[in-house]
Amino acid sequence: MISTPICGLLGIKYPIFQGGMAWIADGRLAAAVSNGGGLGIISAMNANAEYLRGQINIARSLTDKPFGVNIMLMSPFADEVAEVVAQEKVPVVTTGAGNPAKYMKMWHAAGIKVIPVVASTALAKLMTRAGAAAIIAEGGESGGHVGEITTMALVPQVCDATDLPVIAAGGIGDGRGVAAAFMLGAVGVQLGTRFLLATECGVHQNYKNKIIKAKDIDTITTGKRLGHPVRSLKTPFSRAYFRAEYDSTISDEELEKMGAGALRLAAVEGDEKRGCFLSGQIAGLCSREQPAADIIKEIFDEAEIILNGASKWVK
Repeated sequence: MISTPICGLLGIKYPIFQGGMAWIADGRLAAAVSNGGGLGIISAMNANAEYLRGQINIARSLTDKPFGVNIMLMSPFADEVAEVVAQEKVPVVTTGAGNPAKYMKMWHAAGIKVIPVVASTALAKLMTRAGAAAIIAEGGESGGHVGEITTMALVPQVCDATDLPVIAAGGIGDGRGVAAAFMLGAVGVQLGTRFLLATECGVHQNYKNKIIKAKDIDTITTGKRLGHPVRSLKTPFSRAYFRAEYDSTISDEELEKMGAGALRLAAVEGDEKRGCFLSGQIAGLCSREQPAADIIKEIFDEAEIILNGASKWVK
């Protein structure tokens, strides 16, 4: 069985994280992933302290394994949810969309391992100096908010830039992707899109169906004009938003308003016309629903076969 330093550091069986997907990564999904041997992660998204505390309690009622919370640092509730994870002594915090340095002392005092998501070597170096326990290097193939650098290019450069364990994310959906990540120097992986099809994932069935039907060219990146690019499935909403970005008669404020609530419409209501269905480029690899534990085992069984047989290609 594949085991790496991140397993011992976090007390998990498999070196795999479930991404902190807003409106999707709740306490139930996080618990299922953790029970399956990975690190389940609850998304704090733009919710307040009360919501997050409730999801933490749900996770704890369903698993005795380690799990984490993802904090989106642009959230208006970032300060209060940062305090909640410290009060609840959540084992792991992952962060995105910003610099978590101002919370690090509080989290460290609570015994929390902080693992920031980075999209550049500069931020990886900054987080290393700030006392991160590990780094998630996320390439632009991922769903949701994305950077410019691809996973294949980003991961080895981040591995060279820090002596911390590196988790690869973006464009990984099966054992082949896991094996590739390890060859690039990573000691673990983070998957989001693949876990949308976990049977324990409570996202609307329309969302799951769209992932199952998606092909390799079925995602689009929008939001570059506002400085916050997002990858999602091609839908009437995302196509209209893409066109609006290049319409000089539409203001930035109108663009912001156009996107407000679109993810919730997709994830909770399954609105195929007005919803924003976040997805990574590996959606074409996701063909059926499975329990989270089966997804994890299948991926690592495949990765182990590939890694054990890799030497036969080298002469």
